[in-house]
Amino acid sequence: MKLSIIVPVFNEEATLEKCLGRVESIISKITVFKEFEIIVVDDGSSDNTKLILHNNYENKAPYLVKLSKTHIGKGQALKKGIQASTGDVVIFQDADLEYSPADYAKLLTPFFKKKAKVVYGSRFLDRETKDLHALGNKILTVFSNLLSGTKLTDMETGLKSFRGPLIREMIIQSSGFSVEPEITAKLAKVTGLKIHEVPISYSPRTHDEGKKIKWIDGAYAIGAILYYNIMARWDTSFKITLPELKAKFKKDKKKKVPKKQKPSEEQTPEGS
Repeated sequence: MKLSIIVPVFNEEATLEKCLGRVESIISKITVFKEFEIIVVDDGSSDNTKLILHNNYENKAPYLVKLSKTHIGKGQALKKGIQASTGDVVIFQDADLEYSPADYAKLLTPFFKKKAKVVYGSRFLDRETKDLHALGNKILTVFSNLLSGTKLTDMETGLKSFRGPLIREMIIQSSGFSVEPEITAKLAKVTGLKIHEVPISYSPRTHDEGKKIKWIDGAYAIGAILYYNIMARWDTSFKITLPELKAKFKKDKKKKVPKKQKPSEEQTPEGS
């Protein structure tokens, strides 16, 4: 089996190398996957991010570097990474280290123990947060749940994982942070599909430290929740029909993984 990590990057010179070092250290110890790739998509950075990628990661296995001349937004950066991915499982990882690669074991376990197709890392499953940013995320999640019929605690999480054949069939339209509610709304259109959640750690940073999401993005997210749940049709959500997508699920069920190889906390110690 193969694991793909997609890392969208925009002006992250301060954390990029540390993030990628941790990702590589963690996934190299998850023995259930025989191959892995780290796809880094630069979103038109104006700092030294592109130089770091060119000098240290371009044309160096297991990295695949995609560069954009202009700022296309997180949604389109993820789309580029998804299109380039070849893994059986695909993980989204932000480069700012708010989300820790040490949580990959938790994220991956449901794929093998519960035959999950989608697993979200939730910042709110086992801890209380009272800051305004967290409150905004919870409000958006409740609104998304009402329209999509899901029962999530953290729709806006940046640590998401999917079966590769599923996410590669999705049509991503959003350019910015609205990609999060878009993906959730489109997954909700797949009858019988459950989005699993696992608790994860979270180390939020401030705008002074480089946090890019703003309150206006919350307004865009509300618009995205409305549009993609109510207006978006199946043929603008997925490249293939629902029966064809479910046929991929059935084929996927035939893959067997020995119990002793299922990912565990011990297999994924924190990297440096």
